Amino acid sequence: MSIAKCYNVDDFRKFAKKRLPSPIFHYIDGGADDEVTLKRNTDSFNKCDLIPNVLRDVSSIDTSTTVFGQKINMPLFLAPTAMHRLYHHDGERGSSKAAEKFGTFFSMSTMSTTSIEAIGNHTGGPKLFQLYIHKDKSLTDDLIERCKRAGFKAMCLTVDTIVAGNRERDRRTGFTTPPKLTLSSLLSFALHPSWSLNYFLHEKFKLANLAHTQKNGQSIETSIIDYINSQFDPRMNWKDAEYAVKKWNGPFAIKGVVSVEDAKKAIDIGATAIMISNHGGRQLDASLSPFDILPRIADAVGDKIEIILDGGIRRGTHVLKALALGAKACSFGKGYLYALSAAGQKGVEAVLKIMYDEIYRNMTLMGCRSIKEITKDKVLFR
Repeated sequence: MSIAKCYNVDDFRKFAKKRLPSPIFHYIDGGADDEVTLKRNTDSFNKCDLIPNVLRDVSSIDTSTTVFGQKINMPLFLAPTAMHRLYHHDGERGSSKAAEKFGTFFSMSTMSTTSIEAIGNHTGGPKLFQLYIHKDKSLTDDLIERCKRAGFKAMCLTVDTIVAGNRERDRRTGFTTPPKLTLSSLLSFALHPSWSLNYFLHEKFKLANLAHTQKNGQSIETSIIDYINSQFDPRMNWKDAEYAVKKWNGPFAIKGVVSVEDAKKAIDIGATAIMISNHGGRQLDASLSPFDILPRIADAVGDKIEIILDGGIRRGTHVLKALALGAKACSFGKGYLYALSAAGQKGVEAVLKIMYDEIYRNMTLMGCRSIKEITKDKVLFR
């Protein structure tokens, strides 16, 4: 299989499944509990249809939009996701360069395998950093200051991960961070020699922004999940979020909002954006899909704060439906992680090209010459 034969996100998913050892693929692919919300995130887009207008002059199409005070070339960007080096040795460096090539945001996780400083030096494209509130407030402050020095343009605070979700797939597959050679994992590594050789021969795995707090070689129960449960502050509240907004003093999103009430509170504390998200269905199962709650939030606060839809995006039509219902832009995670896993930076570039082409082509078919023309009257719910 090659990226030339990948025509959509699902093709990249199949490619990633072939290339990755089973525990690592399922870490990307899975969700919490019964994975009801994971599935719902994408299925929700099928509840409505697009309404095209014909006989419009569509000789020129403008796919650009502005989020976080930055003009980007397409209304889709890379969501913050952890541990890119686990999936491909290009890691965050590859993902960020791909985003730069397409003129869109690269979002960096606190739990990244490349440092804030390294990414700041590696790419001149727009960069967003995903922050968590730690029990050790000095660590939170340090991450904010490092991002300022490294040239990041925006920040988001993830608020739906005060405790780790129950990701049963990871327990069944024996996923560990970093991966270890054990009796149960040896066969999976042996059956994926390309990934294994690249992983063990390239830069050593580490959580680059938190290296001083992690012990290598531990299982997920005593590494990532234990880190979340022991270091993220369960007392986090709106005062903590307001503190982070003020300390950053720039474009700032609250990520993990799925209610009108919380959207209004985000405005009250000075956030410039919200990311409607349920963490890719990896936290609270049976929760709302971002697309389902989008219209209600947009009707309530859409003229007061930027709305970004995060979750379930697999097609350009999904992006257009979200824009029509009030989102300023969308972000996706699994979609580009499959591509990164399949072919590194070239894979991310390929999936971004596919998504850009779908957005451009479908705007043309809808008779929409710019993002501003994708309005609520362009969708019809069944």
